Amino acid sequence: MKSPVPVVCAIIVRDERVMIAQRPPDKKLGGLWEFPGGKVEPGETAEAALHRELHEELGCTVCITQALEPFAHAYPWGSIELIPFLCELTAESAEPHPHEHTALAWVERSQLQAYELAPADVPLLTVLI
Repeated sequence: MKSPVPVVCAIIVRDERVMIAQRPPDKKLGGLWEFPGGKVEPGETAEAALHRELHEELGCTVCITQALEPFAHAYPWGSIELIPFLCELTAESAEPHPHEHTALAWVERSQLQAYELAPADVPLLTVLI
């Protein structure tokens, strides 16, 4: 059995709102919303992967405020180990732009349940709400 693929995600908080990103329709889990991030490359730390992915996907920089407990999630095509981080945009960061997503939304924590989230991200709602 293959080891879970390590995947980082950023829960970016600004003014009591959390940013979520909508996956493109032509990708796995297309149309679902997620906390942005991506796979950790071999030899890369989770923190370095988070900064790289956010720069590539959103063109922004963050400061990590808290590392949350990683957990495993099994999809039909394979398992991931999700490594979540609470973050804030840095003062010098550009405004996030959806380079690899269909849309971005800043959502009040209490409203996150109204969005159809990627299944691996759903357990994070218990931490956020």
